[in-house]
Amino acid sequence: MEFRQCQACQAPFRPRPQIAEQRFCSAAACQRERRRRWQATRRQNDPDYRENQKRVQQAWAERHPNYWRDYRRQHPEYAERNRVRQRQRAKDEAAGQIAKMNASKVEMPIPSGTYRLSPVVDASLAKSDAWMVEITVITAACASP
Repeated sequence: MEFRQCQACQAPFRPRPQIAEQRFCSAAACQRERRRRWQATRRQNDPDYRENQKRVQQAWAERHPNYWRDYRRQHPEYAERNRVRQRQRAKDEAAGQIAKMNASKVEMPIPSGTYRLSPVVDASLAKSDAWMVEITVITAACASP
């Protein structure tokens, strides 16, 4: 039987014959990663699943209103690390180094035309749902006579 490389830990493993497309080994951490990836894909592609997960999380938060307050009290190193990181994020935001979803502050509207959007690979910090792009004008519309 063939060996495959686990997509989580990169270790070789022998797939089970019952699972033709097996891509993860049976280690608990790798199975958690497989489940995490499946859930992320499902949330991204299935609005019903995404809405249900949101409702479940809200219900849990309502049943455990003091969870984060208690967690921070019991884990002071976590709370301090978070304070330090938040101060740095505030400095980065003040310096204009953080991209936000609605961060465009265009003084004059971008004229209609054809543009090429190129991803910016070396973005220092952006939210997970933000796209950093460079806009290059290919053609611009002419003004009416």
